[in-house]
Amino acid sequence: MTDIQKPRAMRDTFLEAVYDEMSKDNDVFFVTADFGSPVIDRIKLDFPSRFINVGIAEQNLINISAGLALEGFKVFSYAIAPFITMRCFEQIRVNLALLSEVRKLNVNLIGVGAGYSYVVSGPTHQCYEDITLMRSMPNMQVFSISDQVMASKILPCAINNNGPKYFRLDAQILPILEHKDNISVQDGFLFRRSTKGTICLLATGYMVHTALNVSEALSQNGIETSVIDIFNLTSFNQSKLIAHLSIYSGIVSMEEGFKGRGGLDAMLFNFLLQNNMSVKLLNIGVEGSYRFEVGSRESIHEKVGIGLNSVVEKVMYFNKNLKK
Repeated sequence: MTDIQKPRAMRDTFLEAVYDEMSKDNDVFFVTADFGSPVIDRIKLDFPSRFINVGIAEQNLINISAGLALEGFKVFSYAIAPFITMRCFEQIRVNLALLSEVRKLNVNLIGVGAGYSYVVSGPTHQCYEDITLMRSMPNMQVFSISDQVMASKILPCAINNNGPKYFRLDAQILPILEHKDNISVQDGFLFRRSTKGTICLLATGYMVHTALNVSEALSQNGIETSVIDIFNLTSFNQSKLIAHLSIYSGIVSMEEGFKGRGGLDAMLFNFLLQNNMSVKLLNIGVEGSYRFEVGSRESIHEKVGIGLNSVVEKVMYFNKNLKK
């Protein structure tokens, strides 16, 4: 296993874990839609009988993966995030989400390029809708990963749990986050920063990094905020999260996806309503439009309302109104 403390793309640490599992378990099968990496080259070389490249044909990727899973394989299906979710949504719905209700299967969709990961490739290769789409289907588990350490440690969930799962990975090399707590898939979240402030930032994926920077900037302005990394977006420990959030007057959802269109914010709105929690929620996400300009991820984030400066300003205003 490669040292996970060296900054790498999270897909590489995830795929390294898959490779290690394939060397021990002959039931693990890997399918890709003409999308590669050095680790996949090794998988193809060392496990040729359990590797298929279907070409640029994501719909067929899902069909083949479902068939392999029905034969008892633990399948990993790999493609760029918008293509493995949006291009073949009907196949995922029928052959995975629907079929898994009546048949046992284990298919793990690996989508690389969450949010604005492919920043220079434009909106066709960027992915702001996938959380909404994948969460909309019953039986589908959705995991939004924040760093390479989490990517390497979440694999047992893919191997040991049946049903279709979607792992949302960033394409860029991100900073390694400090891991004070163990990663519990059952809990589905973990604290990245804990303070005695009245506001908690709940972020997922890349936005966990932004949330930590926002929290630090707010602290310098006398506003203390906690940060929770919520990575299991379908079956997190609700009672435990209720206990944690009950001490705050306001919470802020932060996602690299469209605001108010069924993503993390919708999940939290529903969660608060179902549990009769009176805490106020500010939802921060991409304002509802596609952007075609080329620039850094940080500059585009500012333009769509999820950049560091933009979020700090929104949270400061939110904090001011909490006191009224």
